[in-house]
Amino acid sequence: MPLHQQAHDLLNTLNSSSTPLNQMKPSEARFSYDKFIKERNYPNDPVGKIEDHTIESDQGSVSIRIFWPIKKPQKKLPIFIFFHGGGFVMGSVESREPQCRKIANEVGCIVVAPRYRLAPEYKFPTAHDDAWNTVIWVLNNTSRLEGDSTRISIGGDSAGGNLAAAVTQQASNNNIYNFALQILIYPWTDFYLALNLPSYNLLDQPYFLTREQISWYQKQYIPEFQHKIDTRHSPALSKNISNPPRTLIITAEFDPLRDDGKNYGYILKNAGGVVKYRCYNGMIHGFFHYGALIDSATLALLQIINSLKEVFSK
Repeated sequence: MPLHQQAHDLLNTLNSSSTPLNQMKPSEARFSYDKFIKERNYPNDPVGKIEDHTIESDQGSVSIRIFWPIKKPQKKLPIFIFFHGGGFVMGSVESREPQCRKIANEVGCIVVAPRYRLAPEYKFPTAHDDAWNTVIWVLNNTSRLEGDSTRISIGGDSAGGNLAAAVTQQASNNNIYNFALQILIYPWTDFYLALNLPSYNLLDQPYFLTREQISWYQKQYIPEFQHKIDTRHSPALSKNISNPPRTLIITAEFDPLRDDGKNYGYILKNAGGVVKYRCYNGMIHGFFHYGALIDSATLALLQIINSLKEVFSK
C-alpha cells in the first residue's frame, strides 16, 4: 500500500524541522520530541489513582509512575509494565501517559511505567538495569500495589520494546517469571542492525527513522569500545530463548524496523512461543503515540487493550 495520507502529513511536519533531533543537544532533543508528541497525542483521561515511586538498587535509582483504573473491582488487579521508546536518548512516561491511562481504565489493570535513565548521561546497560530492577520490584510488590502476581504482562514501543524483550528473556531463561503477554510495538531488537533485514533499506528514505538518526542513538547509548554483541541490547541475537510468553508484535509498513519486529516473531515461534503479528499498512515508525492524528494509533491501542483483556481474563 502507499503511505497513508495521515502518515504523509505527519512526516511533512516532522521533516520540516529546521534542526533535526540528531543535531540537537540531547536535552534539547528530549524537550522537542516530547513537546511534538504531546501536542498530537490523546488528552489525558482521568484515572483512579496515580503514584510516583523511586526504586533503589545497587545500580542506582529509577523513578516509576503507577496508574490505577478509575473503576476498581474488588479482586486484585492484573499488572502491565510498559517501557516508552525514544532510542534510549529521548522519550518519557509523560509522552505515552495517555496510552497508559487508557489501558489502565479499559483493561481494568495497574500500569507501571518506568522513567528509566537516558543516554548519553547514562549509557548501556543503565536502561536495561533500570528495566530489570523495575520488573523485580513489581514482582516483589504485587501486594503493595493490590495487584495479582499471577497476571502480569509487559510491553514497550521501539527502544522500549527492546527493553521489554530483553528483560522477558532474562526472566524466562532464569525461571523467575513468565509473563501472561509480551507486547512489542515496532521493537528494536537488533541494536547494530547486524541481521541486515530488507526493511533496513528504508533507513535511507525520509521516513523519520533514518540511518543518521539510528547512528546517533547508537553512539549516545553505547561507547565505541563496547561495540559488540550483547543480548541485553540485541535480544534478537540471543541463542538461548526458552519458554517465551504469548506475544503480540505490532509493526508499521514504512518503518525501517518493520522486519526487525517480524523476524523477532519468527524467533519466538521457533522457540515454542505463540505469536500474533500485525503490520499496520501505510504507517511509519512512531505512529502509535500520535493518537489525536492517526486513526491506526487508535486501532493499535484497541488491539493491545483487547489482547490484555483476553489474557487477563484467564
